[in-house]
Amino acid sequence: MQLTEFNQASDSDIELLLKQCVHIDRWAEELKQQRPFTSSDELLEAAKRQAQTWTWEEISKALATHPRIGEKQAQTALTAKEEGFSEREQATISQDEETQAALLKGNLAYEKKFDFIFLIRAAGRSSEEILTALNYRLVNDLDTEKRIVHQQLLEIALLRLAQEIDA
Repeated sequence: MQLTEFNQASDSDIELLLKQCVHIDRWAEELKQQRPFTSSDELLEAAKRQAQTWTWEEISKALATHPRIGEKQAQTALTAKEEGFSEREQATISQDEETQAALLKGNLAYEKKFDFIFLIRAAGRSSEEILTALNYRLVNDLDTEKRIVHQQLLEIALLRLAQEIDA
C-alpha cells in the first residue's frame, strides 16, 4: 500500500491493516485519527511515539497473537497476512530437531518464569542469536523483561507497518 492509499483508505481498512501489525486497538485508533501523513517516515515516527504509551495490559493481550519462536501457531487465530508476517520473520530459524528442542525448552522455562511468551523481533536474527537472547533474558527480573518485551513488540509492529506501506 502506498502512503496516499493509507491516508485515503476507509477507517475499517486502516484499522484492519494496523491491527495486523500489532493487536493494540488504541494504537490503531490514534494512528487512524492522525491521518493524513506527509511521508512514511512521519507515519512510522507517529507509530513509534504512540507505542511508547502502551500499557502492560495492552501488550499482554497482543502477545496472544504471536506464536512462540520456532512454532507456527499462536494462541489465537491469525489472519493470512499475520501468518505471512510470522513466517517471514521466523524464516531464518533452523528447523532441525536440536534447535527446535532447545527453543521449546527455553520457551517453556521462560513462560514458567514470566507467565507470558518469549517475544523477540526474529527478522534478521539467526537461530543462535535467538537462543542466546532467550537464555540471557531468562535471568532478567519481571520488570526488566516487560520493558524488553515492549521494545520487541514495538520493533515488530514498526517492521510490519513499514512493509505494508512499502508494499
